[in-house]
Amino acid sequence: MTEPDQPLSRRARREAEAAAGRRSRGSDPVEGMPSAPTPPPASDPLGFIAAPPASAQPTELLGAAPAALPGAVSGAVPGAVPGAVPGAVSAAPTEVLGAALPDAAAAESATATGDAPAPRGIGAFVRAHPRAVLSTALGVGFMLLATGALFAGVAVGSAQGAPAPVPTASATPTPDPRALPATIAAPSRLRTCSIDAIARDERLTTFFGSVVNTTTGEVLFERQGQTPARTASALKVLTAAAALAVLGPDFRMTTRVVAGSTPDTVVLVGGGDATLSRLPAGQESVYRGAPKLSDLAAQVVAAHAAANPDSPGITSLVIDATYWSSADAWHPTWNRDRIAAGFQAPATALMVDGDRSDPRQQTSPRSNDPIGRAAAAFAQALADAGNPAGVPAISTGAAVGGTVLGQVQSQPVKTLIAQMLPNSDNMLGEMLARVTSKQLGLDGSTASLTQAITGALNTYGVPTDGLIIKDGSGLATDNAVPTRYFAQLFAVINARGNNLGIIMDALPVAGVSGTLSGRFTGSNAIARGNVTAKTGFLRTAHTLVGVVRAADGSVLSFGFYAIREGISDSARAALDTVTTAVFSCGDNLSNN
Repeated sequence: MTEPDQPLSRRARREAEAAAGRRSRGSDPVEGMPSAPTPPPASDPLGFIAAPPASAQPTELLGAAPAALPGAVSGAVPGAVPGAVPGAVSAAPTEVLGAALPDAAAAESATATGDAPAPRGIGAFVRAHPRAVLSTALGVGFMLLATGALFAGVAVGSAQGAPAPVPTASATPTPDPRALPATIAAPSRLRTCSIDAIARDERLTTFFGSVVNTTTGEVLFERQGQTPARTASALKVLTAAAALAVLGPDFRMTTRVVAGSTPDTVVLVGGGDATLSRLPAGQESVYRGAPKLSDLAAQVVAAHAAANPDSPGITSLVIDATYWSSADAWHPTWNRDRIAAGFQAPATALMVDGDRSDPRQQTSPRSNDPIGRAAAAFAQALADAGNPAGVPAISTGAAVGGTVLGQVQSQPVKTLIAQMLPNSDNMLGEMLARVTSKQLGLDGSTASLTQAITGALNTYGVPTDGLIIKDGSGLATDNAVPTRYFAQLFAVINARGNNLGIIMDALPVAGVSGTLSGRFTGSNAIARGNVTAKTGFLRTAHTLVGVVRAADGSVLSFGFYAIREGISDSARAALDTVTTAVFSCGDNLSNN
């Protein structure tokens, strides 16, 4: 049985067609004579297409008819050697190589004639044209690498270098929520004069301090300056400033006597004047120009006799010291030993000579009953003034109206401040603070003083947040004022507005007056006469607050505290040294 014809594959068909073409032209390398060698094409000046060996017969492998080379230029190039590669062949290299593959007919013919078949296939072509194949392979490799790098760059650039979105203007722009300054701040000055090491003096123990340029308001130096702490007698500056704001510089405290409920009775009404003096006319107490009990007694005796001609004698004296509660006369943190030491007495609305045993001495033992001492002194003054009944009996009570039989007034507030600040008079501090409270409609108690004093101080425009004020003298250990507050208030005081020049004129001056007359010695003497300040002392604190007129001409205000239980007196000298350093640095003072 005959096998059915098998359809040829495309490749086999091309090979058969190529073989048939070669036979028709008599140029088949197996059946005909070998063709003449093909010269190198003129278009290969670099010699990439080498002349093959005679046995390889490359021209026959590449010399297929145009019809057998799909995509080749139709027709041979005129004058070309048969079998040569046309100069503009467009066929793919694989197809050219494919045309040279052996076909079945050629193999059979070679076998029949006994000739060994010529080397054929890709291996034969590579052996025949090694330089051309190597060059082509290298070129293709470089092209692939370049193409890969290009696409890799595109991929990376697409992932990482995407162009930023272009903003588009909106119809209603969104306003910037950040507040812009009205003016651009001037560059701050670089200051180089440091007092840090001096402020760390162990004698100062826990140090609080602030320094302000009074012209610019700039805080130049600060250590715990915004922390409220006990002030000691430095607080008297606040008492004075509050009194000036509420009472005014010309306010006077009045002590008066009114007729009692019976014709032979008079009532002595205290008005908070601690300077009322029991010394006779012509003698001065520590409060020069103070009103005299003798003057008041003479007025009363005369007025009572005129009102009661039939019974001119005063047999009963009632004492009214209820302007504020006498039960609130002693703050619980005050030291009782200060009474005998001569620094402090209970703060009652009626007293004489600041309750001193010796009215002529600044430091003189006090009593536990200022009201009783004042009552006894006035009763004697009535007798000395010619009371027909002699020394009247004394009782306590409250006035209920009645005709005023006599009165005396204190020196004006501006004079009382000038008497309080240089020598740190505690009783004047208490009197001014409590009278300020009363004039504001409060009750004059220690509990009212934070409200009264801070309310008055607000007049000067320095924030009083955090201030705690329990007395007018600064002896209470629970007073609390930041040193920055003092520094800022003194910048205002130094400007002397709102009658505050009264305070500047009354303060002690280093090495010259008041409680600073004996201070700023040794190397600190260079600041003498240039520091105007208020001192303060407790068993737990030394303080100094005021103004420095520095060596460079600048004026600096300051507040300094040294605080510790059982603090040494050497802290005073340490505070003087810090203040002298500020004097030397002036406006070059650094906070470093």
